Amino acid sequence: MKFGLQGIRSVLNSTGNPHTSFSSIHIAGTNGKGSTASMIAAMLTAAGYKTGLYTSPHVVDFTERIRINGKPIRQRDVVEILRKLKPLVQRNRTTFFETVTAMAFHYFAQRKVDIAVIETGLGGRLDASNVIEPLISVITTIGLDHTEILGKTISKIASEKAGIIKPGIPCVIGVREPVARQVIKKIARLRSSALFRASAKTKIISSGINGTRFDIKTEHTHFKKLKLSLAGKHQVTNAILALKTIQHLSTIETIHVPESAIRKGLARVQLYSGLQSRLSIVHRNPLIIADVAHNPDAVSALVRSLQDVRMNSVILVFGVSADKDFLRMVQLLKPIVDRAIVVSAKTERARRTRDIVQALTEQHIPAEVEI
Repeated sequence: MKFGLQGIRSVLNSTGNPHTSFSSIHIAGTNGKGSTASMIAAMLTAAGYKTGLYTSPHVVDFTERIRINGKPIRQRDVVEILRKLKPLVQRNRTTFFETVTAMAFHYFAQRKVDIAVIETGLGGRLDASNVIEPLISVITTIGLDHTEILGKTISKIASEKAGIIKPGIPCVIGVREPVARQVIKKIARLRSSALFRASAKTKIISSGINGTRFDIKTEHTHFKKLKLSLAGKHQVTNAILALKTIQHLSTIETIHVPESAIRKGLARVQLYSGLQSRLSIVHRNPLIIADVAHNPDAVSALVRSLQDVRMNSVILVFGVSADKDFLRMVQLLKPIVDRAIVVSAKTERARRTRDIVQALTEQHIPAEVEI
């Protein structure tokens, strides 16, 4: 893994800087950025805009990373773009993520998207996606994750994430942690960037595994009985951030997202964005739910969401990367887990199954390994 923007800038410069040919929104954060990006993209798509969406990592298939109006890039387009970029990739020795980011920018330029929602891969300041000049920047949450790379304190991680803030370009934040907010405010002030905090009064009408209905009232708008197709009350928080971003976007650019598109986009996030594995039902009988919670904060939100819908006795299928605080994750999962099946991804980053089994056993959770 290498950090810095020189490699991707060289590749993009040599191919006409495709990332300058479309408008964009840039999103960073510890948790919630994939969901928030998808909600923003869904509302823009529902409003009739040709919307690119770049997220990572993929869940099942590589093509999930690069989507337009919710549809993933075709495999033959992946091959074609990579064939064109290969000499530059080899010459600049770009990383996997740098290469994929360049591919996404080329695809969005080639397909002439109206706007693209771009999620950072890791951090922000030195992330390969940070070559764009977005219409607006978004920072979701700040927590302790990737500490070996981004820093071991909230303030250091906040500083890295806030690296996406560009001079004179507004930024919307959902960050609640006071120390992180102060760091972000300081950087925004130094860069003359208007900073907006996503806050609103909400009333949950109903909440279940199929989604949430809620009222939301901000200083400018009042939406009643919004339907969100994503389960979990934490997704309502992400929806507020996404909605605030759309509203601020309309004040700085000739992009109009009417209330009908807001409602339609939030009610069908998965369809309009292609989002997967956020408390997603993959099978109903028996009920099988997939979620990509990958750090303690995300697992805590997952557990609360399952408890809210009275899922207090689950069979857990669990695998985790070696760089994650899996001991804390297991502790948080304990209240809802009857037994666990431990798996390992086919990657060198995967935590050894025997370590996970030991951690589960120490929490008195029966565990077995899936071979």
